[in-house]
Amino acid sequence: MSTITRRQLLAGVAASQLARGQRSTSPNIIFIMADDLGYADLSCYGRRDYTTPHLDGLAAGGTRLLQAYANSPVCSSTRTALITGRYQYRLRVGLEEPIAVGTANVGLPAGHPTLPGLLRTAGYNTALIGKWHLGRLPEYSPLQSGYDHFWGFRNGYVDYFTHKSAAADTNTDDLWDGDRPVHETGYLTDLLGNHAVSFLETNRQSPQPFFLSLHFSAPHWPWEGPGDEAESRRIRNLRHYDGGSQAIYAAMVRQMDLQVGRVMKTLEKNGQARNTIVVFTSDNGGERFADTWPFTGKKTELLEGGIRIPSIIRWPGKVPAGKTSQQVAISMDWMPTLLELAGAPGDPAYPSDGMSLASILKGSTAPVPRRLFWRYKSQSQRAIRDGDMKWLKIADNTFLFDVVTDPLERANLKERHPDVFHRLNTLWEEWNKTMLPEDPSATSDVMYADSVADHYGVTRPR
Repeated sequence: MSTITRRQLLAGVAASQLARGQRSTSPNIIFIMADDLGYADLSCYGRRDYTTPHLDGLAAGGTRLLQAYANSPVCSSTRTALITGRYQYRLRVGLEEPIAVGTANVGLPAGHPTLPGLLRTAGYNTALIGKWHLGRLPEYSPLQSGYDHFWGFRNGYVDYFTHKSAAADTNTDDLWDGDRPVHETGYLTDLLGNHAVSFLETNRQSPQPFFLSLHFSAPHWPWEGPGDEAESRRIRNLRHYDGGSQAIYAAMVRQMDLQVGRVMKTLEKNGQARNTIVVFTSDNGGERFADTWPFTGKKTELLEGGIRIPSIIRWPGKVPAGKTSQQVAISMDWMPTLLELAGAPGDPAYPSDGMSLASILKGSTAPVPRRLFWRYKSQSQRAIRDGDMKWLKIADNTFLFDVVTDPLERANLKERHPDVFHRLNTLWEEWNKTMLPEDPSATSDVMYADSVADHYGVTRPR
């Protein structure tokens, strides 16, 4: 008799339940990701000039992580770690920081174990609505990496009104239904909310649990609120360094908050809220108009502001409501965490570099110390956090910080604690040997002094 794996057994049980019309007891999962949202850009994390009532409500009904990190200070490399549960530096696609528009022959390999793929094997209906940014279609389609359904855009950014990856008069449309290009009129944040609500309604009576990745583009540039269609026609470069303001940024975040509210209201209306895990986070730290207090640094930097992110989880009756957690966490932790909460196995051939936070988030286990590593090609940035201490290298400058007592990263302790400094330096070097080497041809984005005034000294290579 052939051996039956646990994965095959789970898939068989799920299929049997579906055949009999029985509802699965596995929780639904909604994973909501903002793009370039700063640590303090939600009012429940400290933003003062606007409020985010729906996301604040999500936090009030669940647990906020106060020491959560992104795997990278830019988009696609963090998304590689999130979907695989492993350091992005193990895959060629993860060396892109991020994948540039038009990049060919670089993407998440089809067939590589992924969070949606493993959940699908366990009987889940899986969907991605929003940003992909892990390779061009159809070679590197979400449909080849574990998702049953995809509606969204493949590049790192699009205009909120034209849905193009360049100016309005260019032929760069980037809106897809599966692998088929589509056109739909409307403000992108609202369209993503519409399709998320539609997915929930379609699956309201299904006995099959669902995993919905809702990956917003907000508040990534271009800086366009829901009333800024004229700006969409004006700009020639979607980065438009001559655009944006605090008010526009606030409108972008609040519109995303509104769509999250619509999703939560639909769950309540459909009677799905108690059996649905909802996670909200960001892919990296904030950009020009973001609030990263109490940290310094922004997107593209391994300072805390570039990698420290808001993270919220809500699961009524399972995860304590109105609580905060000091557990140090990172993007790649969500794969083992959600697999454990769903009762689904991982792939033993590709063990996660993250850890399951399930028992900690449920309140049954105390927080534990972590050792986390980062690397970013631009400016030769390197970092390790070990307990409360962080070793950091930017260009030829090295630092040692206690990021708990000194979150601003101002007091360089490397001369006071040379033993700690050298130990962490050695640990980073040993870890780096186990990863793919940096690729000189890979993109590594950075904010230059001629575009962003507070980055004086960061000059373009000649």
